[in-house]
Amino acid sequence: MALPRDRSTDLNDPRVRRTQAALRRTLIELVQDRDLSRISVADVAERAGVSRSTFYDHYRDVHELAEAACTAMIDDLIDAIPEPGTREETTDTLLTFFALLAEHAGLYRSVLGAQGSARVIDHVRRRATVAAYVGALRAATGGDGPSPADFTDGVPHDVPAAFTAGALIGVATDWLQHGCPCSPAEMAALTRPLLAALYHEDGRTRS
Repeated sequence: MALPRDRSTDLNDPRVRRTQAALRRTLIELVQDRDLSRISVADVAERAGVSRSTFYDHYRDVHELAEAACTAMIDDLIDAIPEPGTREETTDTLLTFFALLAEHAGLYRSVLGAQGSARVIDHVRRRATVAAYVGALRAATGGDGPSPADFTDGVPHDVPAAFTAGALIGVATDWLQHGCPCSPAEMAALTRPLLAALYHEDGRTRS
């Protein structure tokens, strides 16, 4: 198998970004029809219209491509982590969160499951912790406060934020592994009171 070249100097090349985006889109399409474990480099390359050597210029294998695809989507998905607030705000945000997971359930199921990617799981955990921490600060100040971009190196040790992140990952993973038996709306309705109770006890919710 060919080894990928050093890609650190390629990140600003629009051709590289286009090729990587095309490979990520292709994998997302393929995983709708079959398990990630049954998708080969040849499958992705053929569907994307590139050679196998081009694939290996960017990714070591399908697993690394899956990590890249999920990490990119998770950066958008984590923006939907609920900020403590009114019942309507929290439910709407949770609905978005679970709907985005359901849209690419096959891929998330593969990388968040028992045989999944530790890198992706850690990425979700860190981003979710930041989102929960920032949301609590904004709630406590009536909407003013820092943004997630202010915490690129993580947040101070914060038990409610870490608990929220872990709880959401656990609930979402269990839901995905069971084939999404409830709708995103039902998941939002079931999860909202649990998070509301957490932040009520923590004393950081706004009325």
